[in-house]
Amino acid sequence: MFLRIFYRILLCAFAPLREPLTSQLKLLLLGLFLLASLGCAEHTDNATRALRLATTTSTHDSGLLAEILPPFERQHAVRVDVIAVGTGKALKLGEQGDVDVVLVHARQAEDAFLAAGHGIRREAIMSNTFELLGPPDDPANIQGMQVSAALQQIAAGNFRFVSRGDDSGTHKRELLLWEKNGGLQNWKEYLDTGQGMGPTLIVADQMKAYVLADRGTYLRFKSKVDLVPLAAPSSNLQNPYGIIVVNPDKYPAMQSEWAHALVDYMISPPVQQAIANFQVEEESLFVPLQLP
Repeated sequence: MFLRIFYRILLCAFAPLREPLTSQLKLLLLGLFLLASLGCAEHTDNATRALRLATTTSTHDSGLLAEILPPFERQHAVRVDVIAVGTGKALKLGEQGDVDVVLVHARQAEDAFLAAGHGIRREAIMSNTFELLGPPDDPANIQGMQVSAALQQIAAGNFRFVSRGDDSGTHKRELLLWEKNGGLQNWKEYLDTGQGMGPTLIVADQMKAYVLADRGTYLRFKSKVDLVPLAAPSSNLQNPYGIIVVNPDKYPAMQSEWAHALVDYMISPPVQQAIANFQVEEESLFVPLQLP
């Protein structure tokens, strides 16, 4: 419709000549028309070249993706639409065929996603750690304790604890830690926010409560909260991230070629080095898992 209108405008523009259009002029008009057609087609093509990536709020909010994705977009002439949600929601989007790639941090859930045939390729990308945070005066007296013992002491003393409660990777890890202690026994001062990591940190800070958080988001919010890391480092607090290509056999509309290209890009030495170099508050947020 637009192109037909454009052609009519061209004809009208030359109408005042009051002479029959010469063959040369007709060719000129046709050439302008074809150029406009190609321009519109190119614009439409570029507008639809999008790869959908569902990822965790921690990778998005840290600023890492904004740092490393633009070169990929330029190289492949494709736009990466980032959907930042909790790990559970990200995997659900992949299961429903609403995204082409997922980048998450809950290995058991990732393995189940692959086993169910929703994904066809997983690559380890990077890791960081979880932190058990609390108010500086540490009313539960958990400073330096192993995380399992610290959680037991918080629950036994009915101290305030704020959970994301959103089926995110962080929430899944929290539940796993409670499970190792006999399961979560809700108490009066245990609160679910149902929110992302950033808002949950703000709530925990305002309530002077304990909270489990990924270290990357904590560093981003460090200047906004008084919360401090309290539990001792341990393997239970390691936080690996994986990237998964959604199964194109289940959803033929998947952008499988670009999805594999993105995974190849993320595990390439230059990008792995960029992940190693990425810092917040002069501290590296993530450890790349594919560097020699």
